[in-house]
Amino acid sequence: MPLTSSTSRRSLSSPLASPSARTSRTSAPSAARLLDFVNRTAADTALVASLPLDPRGRTWMRLNGPGGSEAWLIAWPPESGTGWHDHGGSHGAFATAAGELTEQSLAAQLPTEGWKTLELADGVDRERRLSGGHGRAFGPHHVHQVFNESPDRHAVSVHAYHPPLPLMRRYSRTGQVLRLEQVELPEEWT
Repeated sequence: MPLTSSTSRRSLSSPLASPSARTSRTSAPSAARLLDFVNRTAADTALVASLPLDPRGRTWMRLNGPGGSEAWLIAWPPESGTGWHDHGGSHGAFATAAGELTEQSLAAQLPTEGWKTLELADGVDRERRLSGGHGRAFGPHHVHQVFNESPDRHAVSVHAYHPPLPLMRRYSRTGQVLRLEQVELPEEWT
């Protein structure tokens, strides 16, 4: 999972990680299959406990996702988040394994190319809180931000995307105006 420039970048190896996970194409996993995977993985207390917690930034471990999907176990320090972003056309799922995460999302399909600034219509904002053991799936045009609001407690989550993330778009938002700020490629976060 890509990180903002203010977060620590530490990659940890995992016995579940596999270089072939990115290229294996048995059958494309559905959003429901990804959700099942992240929920089952989030319930693996030994795996979740193996991820070191860093008070200064997120830490993560790459996992072997189903059907060639990209998957991550991510630790969120108190009061950390992603900022607004999308997943470059991949669908996905995430589940909270420990703590609680808040997701703010847009209930609108945005054009993927050819714009720098959009004015959002009223009523497109959604917010949900996902405590340990709860997850959600999303489609390929999902724009959201995820954060740990706790002032003193880490959260841990599992994420999976298919196809593996080709890119991520980062946005800034002021009121109803969403602005494309940056496009990140996989080599920037792996």
